[in-house]
Amino acid sequence: MNHVIRAVTGEDWQQVKELRLEALRDPVAGIAFLDTYDSAASKPDEFWRARAAGSRGDMIAQQFVAERTDGGWDGSVTVLIERAGHQDVLGAPTAVDQAHLVGVFVRPEQRGTGLARALFDAAIAFAHELDEPEVSRVRLYVHQDNERAEAFYRKIGFTRSGRSVPVPGDESSVEHELVLDQSVTALA
Repeated sequence: MNHVIRAVTGEDWQQVKELRLEALRDPVAGIAFLDTYDSAASKPDEFWRARAAGSRGDMIAQQFVAERTDGGWDGSVTVLIERAGHQDVLGAPTAVDQAHLVGVFVRPEQRGTGLARALFDAAIAFAHELDEPEVSRVRLYVHQDNERAEAFYRKIGFTRSGRSVPVPGDESSVEHELVLDQSVTALA
């Protein structure tokens, strides 16, 4: 793998925008992301600057990218730290400090190379290395029809928690919550 996995900084905002727009062109974007290309493309530069900068207010957010030796980006994952006693990104109360992985994307030509696993390892390590809060749970959501993604998540140790939520804008579909087995987390 000829990539460096690194945290995004505020100066990376244009590449953050470009990679997100590329992800939203992917054939499975409709079930992988809660956004559309047209909506994202219409957002002002300030939105992308804030997104690249990461943490905002009470929310700790850090995006990780897989950067090629030529500076191009081939994948990304973002970790959101949800604090106990606050609402999570879905608006539900959170009982424990937890990491919520979102925005998973790897360019099609890089899928199956280990790049996604390297991105997840970086995001999970970031969450567990925080001094405050002490993250006790790592989770993500996957659309009921995104079998390929769920197979990858299961391969690296995620299992269904039994919780599902309706997909915003499509109440006939659900996203399943998957949590990382703590014994796997200890090995990461």
